[in-house]
Amino acid sequence: MRQVNGLTLTFHLAGINNQNFIMRDDQTGSYWQQISGIAISGPMKGAQLKLVRSEELNFSTWKSEQPDGTVLNDVAEYVHEYSARDWDKSMKRAPVVIEFPEHNLKPRDLMLGIQAFGASRAWLYEQVLSEKVVKDFVGTERVLLVTGPDNESVRAFRNPDNVDYYRTNDGLLMDAATGSNWNFQGCAVSGKSKGACLEQIPMLKDYWFDWRNYNPGTSVYGRK
Repeated sequence: MRQVNGLTLTFHLAGINNQNFIMRDDQTGSYWQQISGIAISGPMKGAQLKLVRSEELNFSTWKSEQPDGTVLNDVAEYVHEYSARDWDKSMKRAPVVIEFPEHNLKPRDLMLGIQAFGASRAWLYEQVLSEKVVKDFVGTERVLLVTGPDNESVRAFRNPDNVDYYRTNDGLLMDAATGSNWNFQGCAVSGKSKGACLEQIPMLKDYWFDWRNYNPGTSVYGRK
């Protein structure tokens, strides 16, 4: 959200720092880091923008969950400035200005990162897609990463009871404790647990070099 201390801010791109946006607000002239939402210089230095949760989902998955949702249209006069649809493929070959040769990861490896419960942890995106359901920890908190039926979208949930979940042939989850079926929204749709929902955890998809730069104490799933 762009309201801080009762002031509504208007932002403009001011530059790039390690390939991460730096924004400048018109009202105070402060500079803000994109990934953290923290003012890094100026009169509001140290202030924090409130995060509005967002997700990277396959469009068909989003549309199935939000049938009345609206989509931002292209602005015709700026279409020539938009990135190509396959921009992510070309970005894999783009050079980086910082590297962290840790955990046998490449700078542009796509990661799924969670910063919560006093810790930060990352998962290799391709590995999560392969495993479909990942039981793990962030700090001391048990979490569950689930790949959706589209085999592209991923969500994270708290799993305080350490329940085992399995992907079914129709893309749902089944829990080993009650045999209930759960959908990609984290809610039980049949069985003894019907009506119960898991608590979703905000998660960021990011390149390894960027995630590691702003989360220096991060751990990585399956890597020492």
